[in-house]
Amino acid sequence: MPRLTPHRFGDRADLSVPRGAASRMGNRYDADAFGRMSEAIARFLGTGRFLVGQTVIVIGWIVLNTIGLVKHWDPYPFILLNLAFSTQAAYAAPLILLAQNRQDDRDRANIERDREVAARTQADTEFLARELAAVRLALADVVTHEDLDDSLSRLEKLIVDGGPHGGDGDGRGNGRVVPGSGRARPEPGSG
Repeated sequence: MPRLTPHRFGDRADLSVPRGAASRMGNRYDADAFGRMSEAIARFLGTGRFLVGQTVIVIGWIVLNTIGLVKHWDPYPFILLNLAFSTQAAYAAPLILLAQNRQDDRDRANIERDREVAARTQADTEFLARELAAVRLALADVVTHEDLDDSLSRLEKLIVDGGPHGGDGDGRGNGRVVPGSGRARPEPGSG
């Protein structure tokens, strides 16, 4: 006598998929393809071509059902035409909503990417501002053209005057001028 193993209902690997859903639809259902199709339908329903075509069909329907040339398949209250409009609305509304949801998802993804790019740009800008401030601080101690001209003019004055003491003849007037101090430093071996 074969033993029957008890089937336990809690032994499913993927609880996010309803029981039996995979066997019904299988790999034949592509949600992305269905979404693209719904976007195409929603895009077509919003065109002037669709509205003109629908208006021509409705006018033709009403004319054919009110004149006596053909057999009236939908007399005056046009119940069949109302049913067709209701069916169209029942399918169009969810397809339009699906297309809008997909567009919202794309917009959300674009906004997130834009936010990331803005954050990176802000970080780069702050880094460059810090680097520029560091360069400015480093350049604050650099000799400028005006400083150099001022030092050269003082040096020239010292040379013309004969030294820091005005050429008083004590033998110290032939020294070198120390830049920035305005004082002469004696030559090595002269003293």
